[in-house]
Amino acid sequence: MKRRRSRTPLSLLTPLCLLAAVSGCGLLSDDDTAQGGGRSFTVAAGGDILMHPELVEQARKDAKRTGKGVNGLDFGPMMAGIEPVISKADLAICHFEPVMGPANGPFEGFPDFQVPPQTAKTIKKLGYDTCSTASNHSLDHGYDGVKRTLDALDAAGVKHTGSSRTRKEALSPLVMDVKGVKVAQISFSYGFNEPHTLPKDKPWLANLQDLGRIKAAERRARAAGAEVVILSLHWGREHHPEPSASQISFARQIARDTGINLVIGHHAHVVEPMEKVDGTWITYGLGNQIARHQVPTGLTEEGVIAWFTFTEHGKGHWDVRPRFEPTMLTIPPDAENVRDGGTAAYGEDDVRDYRLLDVPAALRDDHDLTDRQRSRLRLAFERTEGTLLNRGAAADGLRPLTSLPG
Repeated sequence: MKRRRSRTPLSLLTPLCLLAAVSGCGLLSDDDTAQGGGRSFTVAAGGDILMHPELVEQARKDAKRTGKGVNGLDFGPMMAGIEPVISKADLAICHFEPVMGPANGPFEGFPDFQVPPQTAKTIKKLGYDTCSTASNHSLDHGYDGVKRTLDALDAAGVKHTGSSRTRKEALSPLVMDVKGVKVAQISFSYGFNEPHTLPKDKPWLANLQDLGRIKAAERRARAAGAEVVILSLHWGREHHPEPSASQISFARQIARDTGINLVIGHHAHVVEPMEKVDGTWITYGLGNQIARHQVPTGLTEEGVIAWFTFTEHGKGHWDVRPRFEPTMLTIPPDAENVRDGGTAAYGEDDVRDYRLLDVPAALRDDHDLTDRQRSRLRLAFERTEGTLLNRGAAADGLRPLTSLPG
């Protein structure tokens, strides 16, 4: 697939975000391109995109600055920091957790999310090609919410899988041509938030996790020509950086009983480990790509972009090499998270806006970071790395896409 880089005026970005947004050099080491073998392509995958009300207000604030956006909202400056990584992948996969509302609102946060459809255009501009849409929030606004979400992604030119507007759409595999390789994506969720359930007359509205259903979806994708199948899975326990026993068990079933080539996990809102199981890479949880929970924990602001290089060795045999790029969302002070209740003027360590950062790029390129800001970014990198590696993934080749700057 050809990549098209988005353009955000540099004068509109905060200093911390600015250099992260333009520092595309040095991302890929020499072994992130095919070394021998046959056909090769790269995949980038991000964590949960969940636009809480505070992030919608930031988009409103940024639209006034930029004079851009749609219907008074511009999500571009907030997310621009990850564009250099996402746009370099041959296939970039997002996870869109909530459902879209009307362009002018009303917008809602937890428990029944309804977020601006303008986010779809930003997702496209970042370089994402496709999004998984099966999550515990898929049914928050019933059929209308699913339809609005998929209509908005279609209008932006972003492919999708996991929820559907018709039975025919649900049974039609998403198979994409990626540098001459037919790659399928399938998407499933462990369940849906109460009181929402699948309508009896629309059981195909969103994909419910089940090994038999996953195997059937893989068979349909293979029958449609897929040479590689990637499974996006919304599973596990929220706010737990360790995979649950049921996740570990289910991962082994997938690796043993299916031909799926890669599993990309979401839902925990914190980073969880990666692990190679019987030759199949399992990403238990990528954390949040962007979200603003009511009580930020530090972990909920951290996420990771997983990067995979697929190289063919013999007909139908794919070697998958994993890398990771830590990310972090900066959060401005407010009455809940500053020492004096939010009444004092900003200090030199305080950020002014919500900004999604590529952590190593910000550390490497932003020379105006204070010691405290630099320490916070290093913590995000080191904690993400430690979590990802704590099930032995280093021995199977997992390492950073960009090394931690000195």
